[in-house]
Amino acid sequence: MMQGTLHLRQSAAVAAVVFVLIVGGLLGLALSSWANRPVFGDPHNIPVYISRNPEGTGSLSNIPLGFAPVLKPALPAVVNIASSRVVKAPQQPFFSDPFFGRFFGSPDQPPPEQRQRGLGSGVIVSPDGYILTNNHVIDQATDIKVVLLDQREFKGKVIGTDPKTDIAVVKIAATGLPTLTLGDSSKIQVGDYALAIGDPFGIGETATQGIVSATGRGNLDIEDYEDFIQTDASINPGNSGGALVNARSELIGINTAILAGNGGGNQGIGFAIPINMARFVMDEILKHGKVVRGYLGIAIQPLTPDIAKVFNAPPGKGALISDVVPDGAAAKAGLKKGDVIEEINGEPVTGPNPLKLKIASMPPGSVAHLKVLRDGRERDVTVTLSELPEKAAEAAPGASPSENNPMRGVQVQELTSDITQQLGLRPGTKGVVVSEVNPGSPGANAGLRRGDVIQEINRQPVTSVADYQRAIRQTGKQPVTLLVNRQGNSAYVVVNPD
Repeated sequence: MMQGTLHLRQSAAVAAVVFVLIVGGLLGLALSSWANRPVFGDPHNIPVYISRNPEGTGSLSNIPLGFAPVLKPALPAVVNIASSRVVKAPQQPFFSDPFFGRFFGSPDQPPPEQRQRGLGSGVIVSPDGYILTNNHVIDQATDIKVVLLDQREFKGKVIGTDPKTDIAVVKIAATGLPTLTLGDSSKIQVGDYALAIGDPFGIGETATQGIVSATGRGNLDIEDYEDFIQTDASINPGNSGGALVNARSELIGINTAILAGNGGGNQGIGFAIPINMARFVMDEILKHGKVVRGYLGIAIQPLTPDIAKVFNAPPGKGALISDVVPDGAAAKAGLKKGDVIEEINGEPVTGPNPLKLKIASMPPGSVAHLKVLRDGRERDVTVTLSELPEKAAEAAPGASPSENNPMRGVQVQELTSDITQQLGLRPGTKGVVVSEVNPGSPGANAGLRRGDVIQEINRQPVTSVADYQRAIRQTGKQPVTLLVNRQGNSAYVVVNPD
């Protein structure tokens, strides 16, 4: 009896196991079939891609544990530059008068000369001692001391400077020096690693790490020619002239400036001169002793939406000519105020700053093929560039037009020869001078100032107050386009009506 019972229990256990296996298999098939079906909606509308390569570019195994291999060859090529200059202290002639001294004694006077000191950085770019740095690091220096990473000290000699880009070339009497390989700054991209090396606050050589935050930064009013690399790698006082390197230990920029903000100090917005620009400047200095640049002889401004409507041009593209230097290269080629330069040598012009940089990089005597928009029609213009003079007419920044009202609240008077001279304008300049602008008026909001000279209204010349009044009456409540000359620089300004 007990054996029969045991036999039944064993049979039941085997049956249970078989049942579980069958149910498990059926459930597995069901789940497998269900896993290949969409959970919500159509799978073709929301494609999901799963990496089949766990060792791909996003793998943690490809992220470096540190930047020591990058910095090891770069650190010895970055130097400390200590400069000093002698400046004359202002004297007080009244208090040094003998008559005053008899009654009150001789007051303490500052010494006639004082020595100012500065600290910066530099980058060795050739084994025989040529160093790239910022012009402001050694500007007007009478003594320059260069200290290498191994603490050797050398006297520096200025080979040449270019204040327009803030680049300088210094030479030390040494050979076999460590150098940095020059990269190609035209190939860097936002998001690339960036490491800044320099001597901040004179505490010693320091490296900071970040990324390239932006490229082609201009219109910052730091230098005349701006094409900055922006980075969040910390750049502090003393870093000026130091190296910005990429993940391959290549020099991609010369650290120059920071945007300090109200709090002062590093805010994560630093700027470096691209090495391609710095190399061009260095080559020009070594070849000519100075930088020789091409010159078109125009003032240019951006095409804001309001100005673009006036000239029937696409906004945000091209560069609007607001002035033409008499007898300059552009004038000889037939370019005029109001022309919009859309292309140069087959390349689109995206704004005034890129055009300015392109012209400056071309040698005098070279030919520039321009595509110009004039009165809604495109034409080709060929210009032979001249050489940029020491003091050239620069592009005036376009005033920010207002969104309401025209010329009420603006008072003008005749432009006499005396006023022309006082305002520093070219002899023979025509127009009317703004004598008063009411605060809050449309003209004030559009950027007009006392002393501005209005030369055109709606593309028509203005040579007298009578011309001005007649033109303003004709505009009624329509927007007014002015050609304004401010301290010798011309720009178009749009004043909008209510």
